[in-house]
Amino acid sequence: MHEPARNRRLSFEPIRTYPAEKRNNLVTISQLETPGEASVPAWDQDGFETLVERILAARRNQRPVIFGMGAHVIKNHLSRYVIELMKMGVITHVAGNGACSIHDFELCYLGGTSEDVPLAIEDGSFGMWEQTGRWMNEAIIEGARNDIGYGEGLARWMEQRPERFPYREDCVLYQAFQLGIPATYHIAVGTDIIHQHPIADFGAIGKASGIDFQTICDTVTMLEGGVYMNFGSAVIGPEVFLKALSIARNLGFPTFEITTANFDLVDLGDYRRKIGAEDPNYYYRPRKNIVNRPVSRGGMGWHFVGNHRQTIPNLYRLIVAKGGMQYGD
Repeated sequence: MHEPARNRRLSFEPIRTYPAEKRNNLVTISQLETPGEASVPAWDQDGFETLVERILAARRNQRPVIFGMGAHVIKNHLSRYVIELMKMGVITHVAGNGACSIHDFELCYLGGTSEDVPLAIEDGSFGMWEQTGRWMNEAIIEGARNDIGYGEGLARWMEQRPERFPYREDCVLYQAFQLGIPATYHIAVGTDIIHQHPIADFGAIGKASGIDFQTICDTVTMLEGGVYMNFGSAVIGPEVFLKALSIARNLGFPTFEITTANFDLVDLGDYRRKIGAEDPNYYYRPRKNIVNRPVSRGGMGWHFVGNHRQTIPNLYRLIVAKGGMQYGD
């Protein structure tokens, strides 16, 4: 009997990369909005003020406030809002996907991010940026070798090479590191441009992201009386949160009186109404994994509709209006 043939694999060694400084960036440092200076668009929804009150109550009681996000928070020029809320002591943990870390990292070294994908995909240059792919993979590999997670590994690598990163004051993951706040990144292999680079080490990527998963699980064990918010992550964030919550409860940690909130463009109507598999909204992960299932035995979950440029500045505005600045004292 012959041994079955092994699956074929494509070698990445011949992949061509390009210098990032020659790229046209759709998002630049000069576009970042500054809290307290940028205008705040009108936006409000039922339950939003109550959510803010619960956030402030959580911090008064020294409970965590986890800020989960997709990459469009960075791409919508809102990094400084996240950083300011961390400095105020309101956000105690940042959790993102791989794209979050990439756009944040690129802004920090290049002063720009977000390439023109429709054009770049035509000639195979999409995502093939030498500095982004090489530096991030080097940082992840070094961190994994030292049993350090993905986010912390990137920040430590940046700390050791300040000359390469002139915009660190506007980097969410780096500022989190400086403040002693976990910034964790939860990776699906094959989804990020740095996975295209010839030196990508998928074992190191998996180990580093696995360490970050353990870190967010640790934070979730303390979530009783705390808050989890998700801004625009449709799959990775909701799935990671639900698994972390299950682990915390499996280990006996009290995590039932919690507050959850999902912020997205999708209008779900009556999102607390029970629906079946025939309804397309049944398959929308944030509805189940953030808004409804985690609070089935206590707490409260909300779904807010709006773009990030509406919701995040208004979150900051209302926190400040209700005395949230005290947490930065």
